[in-house]
Amino acid sequence: MAKYIRTLTVFYDTEIDFKDIPLFRGAVLNSLGDKANVLYHNHTGDETFRYSYPLIQYKRLNGKAAITCVEEGVDLVGQLLSELSGPIVLGERETESNVDHIHSSKGPIQIEDSFSVYQLHQWLPLNTRNYQQYLSTDELVEKIKILERILTGNVLSFLKGVNTHLDDQLVIHITDILNQKVVTYKSVKLMAFDIKFKANINLPSYIGIGKNASIGNGTLIKITN
Repeated sequence: MAKYIRTLTVFYDTEIDFKDIPLFRGAVLNSLGDKANVLYHNHTGDETFRYSYPLIQYKRLNGKAAITCVEEGVDLVGQLLSELSGPIVLGERETESNVDHIHSSKGPIQIEDSFSVYQLHQWLPLNTRNYQQYLSTDELVEKIKILERILTGNVLSFLKGVNTHLDDQLVIHITDILNQKVVTYKSVKLMAFDIKFKANINLPSYIGIGKNASIGNGTLIKITN
């Protein structure tokens, strides 16, 4: 039996750059103060972290700030809407932060007979080990196979994070690499990809896939069924 997954994305009217997402996250935490649930920041105290899949994610969608809540994170959206309104401070810039609209969904996560098409933005698939493997691979077909294996693992990690098990094999094919560039995160250079892929699974739009999903990396958009 398929498990139904709840997601809710709050779109704000606040224009931000991608590099501003951590600042937006900080502004949200400042607004919530001591009332912030652990899912907002994933710090469990004593300098330890909640390493499970992030159920509240900060994003830039259509050039503006947004927050995606998944499963238990959806239950906290009332606090978010009541506490985060009016002016916020992004670094040295003060700006208004008002809700533009909200998108919610509850759908089954299951293997399907047909493929759905997705785009993945600012995805960070490579670590130190597989980065060298990727660079040393000359053929594009082999590079894509490496990325497909990593993406499959990333999707399975998401499913584990929302307590979902697949009864059949997950199949993913990357159909286009739209963009790739080097980005810096905490003084570490990483390669970010925008890709299009198809998969035999139904996934909700706006969830994060892969590394740093809590701060806008690997944002997934469903294109077609």
